[in-house]
Order: sequence, then structure tokens, then C-alpha cells
Amino acid sequence: MTGEGRPPVLLWFRQDLRLSGNPALAAALDRGSPVIPVFVWAPGEEGAWPPGAASRWWLAQSLASLDADLRKRGSRLIVARGPSAETLMGLAAESGATAVFWNRRYEPAAVERDKKVKAALRGQGLEAESFNASLLFEPRTVRNRSGEPFRVFTPFWRTCLVSPIPPPWKDAPPRLPPACDWPSSLNIADLQLEPSIDWAAGFREVWQPGEAGARQELDRFLAEALAGYPANRDRPDIAGTSRLSPHLHFGEIGPAEVWRAIQGAARGHAAAAEAYLRQLGWREFAYHLLYHFPETAQAPLRPEFARFPWKRNPELFKAWTRGRTGYPLVDAGMRQLWRTGWMHNRVRMVAASFLVKHLLISWREGAAWFWDTLVDADQANNTLGWQWVAGCGADAAPYFRIFNPATQAAKFDPQGVYVHRWVREAAPPIVDHDEARHRALAALATIAKS
Repeated sequence: MTGEGRPPVLLWFRQDLRLSGNPALAAALDRGSPVIPVFVWAPGEEGAWPPGAASRWWLAQSLASLDADLRKRGSRLIVARGPSAETLMGLAAESGATAVFWNRRYEPAAVERDKKVKAALRGQGLEAESFNASLLFEPRTVRNRSGEPFRVFTPFWRTCLVSPIPPPWKDAPPRLPPACDWPSSLNIADLQLEPSIDWAAGFREVWQPGEAGARQELDRFLAEALAGYPANRDRPDIAGTSRLSPHLHFGEIGPAEVWRAIQGAARGHAAAAEAYLRQLGWREFAYHLLYHFPETAQAPLRPEFARFPWKRNPELFKAWTRGRTGYPLVDAGMRQLWRTGWMHNRVRMVAASFLVKHLLISWREGAAWFWDTLVDADQANNTLGWQWVAGCGADAAPYFRIFNPATQAAKFDPQGVYVHRWVREAAPPIVDHDEARHRALAALATIAKS
């Protein structure tokens, strides 16, 4: 289909930066119209959580990769900056487009913004349609028997597993029908996403943002790590995880594609496949919670934790962020984060627990630091993870369960390979574990009495 003589469709890219398995793109192509791919930079519409520094670095690389993939198919990415509704209407007027298609986001600020954008576009006589590209299940459709959202993972996941998984999506098209009149565009560099000081140099050594990079990570995981996943996923000294989290966050690969790839490789590794798919389930649960309890990005789901006596201590917080706590596993994780924009999930739990329990510093401060420094900074997962560790969220670990960093290191990094990779010096601990544990339990007791 050439699309000649038909008005074009604007395809609004956000966190769905791929051409295969992209339902908004598939719907636009089904119309037989020219397709104009568009990215609009509007960080002010993200509420309290505009993209952090590491996320902006990744976004810049991913947009460049998407534009290159589009150009191979006779198209290109139009880049704009400004309020989304006004910018899209301006691009439609400039190009003669009569429709705008996009894939949904589920963060609270994005949900509210998208409602307003859809209403504004339709108010101008434009067709506006959205699709699901980032989740296996729409959060609004998964409810318990009372019609309420779930707060516990296991019954949530059982309910999901009896629901149909989205059907296989179409491969990337060999060519996109081009527009006759392309609207004006900025260069990606004009958005100034990357920092002027190249603190992200270490990122380039370990990551390949973009759809090709996502597929490469998936192929590596299937070939090298899936079989040993149940035993190795908690070992930071072993490459035993998929490392797909940033690719999933930016939509360079979809969860349905990952799901089907894991199932396809499950022969002989059924237990391993089930263990990994369960982790995709936790990602779904994180979005389920954020969608139904949007206040949890800033406030504890368990209201009694609003009274918790958190401490403000900039000196100790800085020591934590720089990996200078004197606890080797915590310090290794924080240094890995600073150098690569990523941290192994087991180490994330230990480092987060250290902040909120050993130092009594609020989970909100930790969440904000992770938000700025993680390449996979995802509002739903970040909120779930920090509230889980702090004991104040849904299905959370009890606050009184306090990780001993030395015990965790001995169990999950038994030869010290991971720690030695990032920490070479010996340093005295900034707090004593036993004393910190007693302080944490005393703090917890105060909210039980109040």
C-alpha cells in the first residue's frame, strides 16, 4: 500500500520505541495511509517525575536508533518540543494528517495528560486512538472477586494467568508509506538530552539502546542464562538475568514478545521459564498498583508509615550514593549504578534496605536517587521496589526483616567476585549493623504506638 491520495496518520512515539510488535503502528498501516512518526519532548508534563539524567541519556540513543530504523524503511522521525496537544495539532495542520495514533502509558501524570490530549485532538476533528504496547494486561481489567484492585501479588498473578495473553504482533514492516509533505523537525541533539559532561561514558561500554540491542539481550539470555535462571538470578557475580529492564521500559521490546520467546525456549527448562515469567508478572503488578493507587509514587500505601520517624542526614546519604558505607556489597552496588546506570536486583534490595533501615533515611530519597541514575528508571517498578523494601507498600517485606549486608554478600557473592569488581579498598562501616538494627526496630515501634 503506498498511501497515495490518503491523508496521513501521525504516529506519536513515547515509551514504545520499536517498529515490531507495535500495535499503534500496525493500526496506522492497516489504514493504508502515509505514516508520519513523531516524538514530542514535553518533560514538564511528567508531573513530579520528569525523566532523570540516566533515562535522558538512554532516550537520546534510542531515538537515534529508531530514526535510523525508520530511514531504512523510507521514513524518518519528526522531533518536536512543546506541549503535546498543541504540538500534535500543529503537526497535523502542517502535514494534513487527520488522525493521531499512539500506545498508552500508565503513570498517573501520563494518564491524565493523555486524556486531555485525546479530548483536545477530537475537539479539533482529528481521529485519536490509543493502544496497549507495554503491558500484558490492562490494569483496569484485572480485579479481585469483589471488583477491587489487588494488593497481594500471588492472587493477582493467578488471575492474570487465566486471562489471554495478547496475540503475536506483526514484525517490523519492510517499508513505511511516506508522507507527501513532511512537517518541520528538530534534530535529536536539539533536545539536549545528554549531559554536557560525559558522566555516562561507562554506559556505552555495557549497553546498546534500541530495538536491535533489546533483541540481542533477549537472544543472549535465552542461549546463555535461561536454563540456570532459578539458581543464578540472585547472584550478582554471574550474568544470570535478562538485563531487559531498560529495553522494556523504553518499549524497545514488548512483554508479549518476551513472554512468547521464553515459552518457545521452555522445552526442558519449564521451571526456569516459569520463574522468569513470574518476574514479568511482578512488572505487571507494579503497574497495576500504580494505576489504581497513583498516590503511592509519593506516599506509602500503608498509611501508618506516614508517621515513621525518618531521619535527614545529608552526609550519610552522600556516603550511600557514592558507595562509601564501608559495607562492600552495598558499596559495590552503588558504584555499579554510578558507572553503568544499572544494579543487580538482589543488590538493589540490599542497598535500599541499608538506606531505609540502617540509616533511617526515607525511601522517597532513595527512590529519587535511583530515578536519576538508573537507565531502567521506571515509575511503577521504582515505587513498588522501594515501598516493598521499606515495608510500606502492597505485599511488602516486613520492615523488621533487616538485611545483614555481610550475610547477603556471603550467600550471593560467595567468592567475592562481584564485590572485587567494584570495591578494592577496605573501609570502616559508617554504622554498626547491630546498633542500626536496634534503632530501626525502635523506630518501627513508634508507629505501632501512635
